[in-house]
Amino acid sequence: MGFRLDTAQLSTPVPRGEAGDSAPPFAAPFQGDDGVLLPRRVWPAEGGQPRAILLALHGFNEHSGNFLLDSVGTLTAAGIEVQAYDQRGFGQAPARGYWPGTDAMVADARAAIRALRAAHPGVPLFLMGESMGAAVAVLAATGEPVPPLDGLVLLAPAFWSRAAIGPVGVGLFWTLAHSMPAMAFPAAAGGITASDNTDALRRNGRDPLVIKQTRIDAAWGLLDVMDRASAALPRCCAMPVLIMQGEKDSVVPPGVTRESLRRMPPGPRLARYRDGYHLLLRDKVRQVVTADLLAWMTSPLAPLPSGADQTGASWLAGHGGPG
Repeated sequence: MGFRLDTAQLSTPVPRGEAGDSAPPFAAPFQGDDGVLLPRRVWPAEGGQPRAILLALHGFNEHSGNFLLDSVGTLTAAGIEVQAYDQRGFGQAPARGYWPGTDAMVADARAAIRALRAAHPGVPLFLMGESMGAAVAVLAATGEPVPPLDGLVLLAPAFWSRAAIGPVGVGLFWTLAHSMPAMAFPAAAGGITASDNTDALRRNGRDPLVIKQTRIDAAWGLLDVMDRASAALPRCCAMPVLIMQGEKDSVVPPGVTRESLRRMPPGPRLARYRDGYHLLLRDKVRQVVTADLLAWMTSPLAPLPSGADQTGASWLAGHGGPG
């Protein structure tokens, strides 16, 4: 069965606690076939009938009301309806802070795709995932049967396999996750700069729904979804794919990302942004990123306006940049 979506309530706000600086109210939630309700937000397209639907999956420790705020207005102004939901274990979804299981997250995404396709027949439907959300999106897009998507967008994808970490690191990680699962560490540990947009980073700090302390068993779950997504890349995907990455993204080592993407079959396009970090839709380069995204959604085979696809192809071939 998958998710049930009451199409009569698509624009009916459900009063619940809010987070973020300007997130819309929750719409009627998605409901899984196991009864789990996942809070859903809708940013309607300006001008009425959308020319496309974009289902967006947030990253680790994030939620639907935060990660799109800096760019969603550009998308809706171009006629795109954007929908996002709090994935299990995050935001206001059940079991916040606990890893819900990769299979459950992927099943949720696939069911949401089916529900939106049924609710919007004939309207192009795209799936976009950021970081962890990109890993979930790859697994959803490579499952059987092939989901009814017109395109897949992977923002700063988190593809980090167990093999790339190595047996010693994985063994230590496993031991900690299974002997001290509740042990927590700051989500911002490591001194990594996720974005050059300081206002967005401060908003993250203020937002009570952004998880600030990560359980180590949840981090182990994150490794599982990244590892499985990495393994699925050779068969990704049966629809147009756009990968968008910042050259200054240090959340996943560039060499790991390059080797992962090289295992994809011909067809997916990589766009790399010289001034981009991990949170591309929040970075100062976000207007360039969203312009490329909109152009690609209109014509997936045409060159991107910024030329970032040429930069990406060169980097993937081993020319320019670390990795």
